[in-house]
Parts: sequence; C-alpha cells; structure tokens
Amino acid sequence: MKPVFFLRIASVLAFIHGLLHTIGGVFGKPAPGPEQTAVTAMKINHFIVMGSARTFWDFYMGMGLGVSISLTVEAVAFWQLSLLARTDARGLRPICATFAAGYLALAANSYGHFFAGPVIAEILIAICLASAIFTAKPTTALG
Repeated sequence: MKPVFFLRIASVLAFIHGLLHTIGGVFGKPAPGPEQTAVTAMKINHFIVMGSARTFWDFYMGMGLGVSISLTVEAVAFWQLSLLARTDARGLRPICATFAAGYLALAANSYGHFFAGPVIAEILIAICLASAIFTAKPTTALG
C-alpha cells in the first residue's frame, strides 16, 4: 500500500466523521425528558461574556459547528496531502505525525467525554496517518 491510499482513506473518514458530527451532534434533536430539560436550561440562561449576551447553548452550537468545520478542513487537507505524497511522501511524515498525535488525543478526549463512535473514527484516522508515515519510501535522485 502507498501513502496516497492511506491519506485518502483518512480524508474520507474525516469527512464522514465531520458529516455525522454535524447531523447527529450539532443538529440532532434532544429526546423528551431530561435531555430536553437540559437543552432548555442551556438556551434560557443568558450571561454577558466580553460584552456580548450569550448562553451555554450558544457555546455548545458554536463549538459543535467549529468541530464540524475543522473536520471538514482536515478532510480536504488530507486529500491535498495525498496529492503531494505522490512526489514527496517522506517529506510529509512530520505533518502526518502531528495529525496522528492530534487524532489520538481526540480519541482519548472522546473516550472520556463522549461515546464509542468518535473514538473509533479518530483511532482509524490516526492509524491511516501512521500507515502513510510507515509506507513512505525515500525518493530517488531521478524522481
């Protein structure tokens, strides 16, 4: 297998992760009962933050959409890295290592605060990035 392949898989996984996060996490509907009560409390209690009236719901939505945007940007970046990997896969190792470490940290965070879905996605993305690192071969002087 080649680094291009693993980077493209990481790209698709990051895109799917972002899409499902947006659909279920950001725009999902809370169930009646305790979930709805918690969301209502987050929406109705306003406070001033640096001169702006905000609620915890504002922060929840803003951060949720921020994560969706970041995952989508990373999906595009991984695809672009796969194009660069055709000519200099070894040169991309530090970038892939940085993202792999970040995804492992996200997986640990998700394990402690969320549920299995994001943990699995983040570990799979980290594995793809690590595989891109380990399958990168040195380029020859002739290309």
